[in-house]
Amino acid sequence: MVSQISSWIMSIAGIVCISVIVELILPEGQLNKYIKGIFSFIIVLVIVMPIPKIINSNFDFSSIFDYENSVIVDEEYVYQLNLDKLNSLQEDIEHSINKYGYEEVNVYINCNIFQNKMDIKSITVDLTNLVITENAEHKDITKIKQHIAKIILSYISLNEEEILYVS
Repeated sequence: MVSQISSWIMSIAGIVCISVIVELILPEGQLNKYIKGIFSFIIVLVIVMPIPKIINSNFDFSSIFDYENSVIVDEEYVYQLNLDKLNSLQEDIEHSINKYGYEEVNVYINCNIFQNKMDIKSITVDLTNLVITENAEHKDITKIKQHIAKIILSYISLNEEEILYVS
């Protein structure tokens, strides 16, 4: 089927090229008008010729267009894009936590970055080196954890049970 279509396109291109060459060779005048008309009619016939074959047969467009192999996901690109998103998200969360007066807090996001959609499974918050500054809202560790959870949940849609703390 593809070879028939390519031969059909080649015949259209060939007849157009021949008509251009003949038009360049012929002198101006009445004869040139008639020959242009004849070649225009031949071009229309060449274009229309395969239509009855297509109408009478069960034409399958999938034989022309290979849909299954047309889209290929670049897994390395998806990995790098998700890794960049993950790093940016971690930095934003850590910066926001730092802004509320809790310094030296490390956030680790557990997710699969090899899939097209980055699915976050859990978050680990490392509080082992926590420094509570003067402008911190809370001094109690349980309230600090609740506040950090609220900050994280403002960035990511998760259950609060999926936030793990290391202290």
